[in-house]
Amino acid sequence: MEKRFLRLLVAMASIVMSTPAVRGVEPVKFAIASDFHAPDVPGGLERVEAFVDHATAEQADFIIELGDFARLDSANRCYLDAWNRFPGYRYHVIGNHDCDSYAKERYAAGIGMPGRYYSFDRGDFHFIVLDNNNWADGQGNIHPYDHGNYYGKSTDWMDPQQIEWLKRDLASTDKRCVLFSHQSIDFRLKNGEAVRAILEQENNRAGFSKVALVFSGHDHSNYHREINGINYVQINSASYVWIGKDTRSDKRFPPEINNRYGLMKYSMMYEEPLWAVVTLTGEGAEIRGVKSRFIPPSPEEVGITENVDGLPLTPSIEDITIRFGK
Repeated sequence: MEKRFLRLLVAMASIVMSTPAVRGVEPVKFAIASDFHAPDVPGGLERVEAFVDHATAEQADFIIELGDFARLDSANRCYLDAWNRFPGYRYHVIGNHDCDSYAKERYAAGIGMPGRYYSFDRGDFHFIVLDNNNWADGQGNIHPYDHGNYYGKSTDWMDPQQIEWLKRDLASTDKRCVLFSHQSIDFRLKNGEAVRAILEQENNRAGFSKVALVFSGHDHSNYHREINGINYVQINSASYVWIGKDTRSDKRFPPEINNRYGLMKYSMMYEEPLWAVVTLTGEGAEIRGVKSRFIPPSPEEVGITENVDGLPLTPSIEDITIRFGK
């Protein structure tokens, strides 16, 4: 009886050690930021440079930004040049405002993306970049954002072509998967429930938490939630939060800055640029963020005490420790 029990333990250990969820994995470190809106905020270039300098000092394997970065004209070249100073791999996600002046294919090519959605491997991890910049016409048709054509429409959809690609891409790897998108799949995406079902079905098929972590930006907030074993993390804007009403103050910026940057009329900036450094291991993820404060006057000082669109109003990216399920 004892020998049979020992043989059973050995067999179980062999099965467990063969699964990608627990085998030895070399750590992968990357730095992540979102929503720089670099040309539209005071000190936008310095924010990009600070992020790149920090990622370089951290010896990150790659950097990634989650959209709404900069435009493609010559006046914006300085932001992309600063980004490209990073000595490792560099990745981008398309944001909605990146489509205000361009078709998505044009923006992707100009910023250096292989396509509007794509995937890549680093070590034992598979990374997937998604494009949720599509609008629905109410008749079953999904259209791409193109030169700002999405304003006033039913926005934030994943198109059927990409959904089929996502299924194939997930099935093509046995590595643990980390996803990036501009609009959140857990909160903002209109057909997010259907997309989440695909991720959960892949985990069930694989027999372990293959899709473990999904990052998003767009909402200029910070939160972490788990849905059916998958962790969803909102990465705050590197620069500011959109308030949606006039919050200008000569105490925050002098009149010439307020007049030059029209975005500041409806926004509140963070003193320090925000980003996070993520270290992935076989067991989980350590996310280390930057904590700042609002450039005064604070939201409370101008009578704003509620969250924006139901999401936390905060000038920080909190530290998070995530353990991957087995």
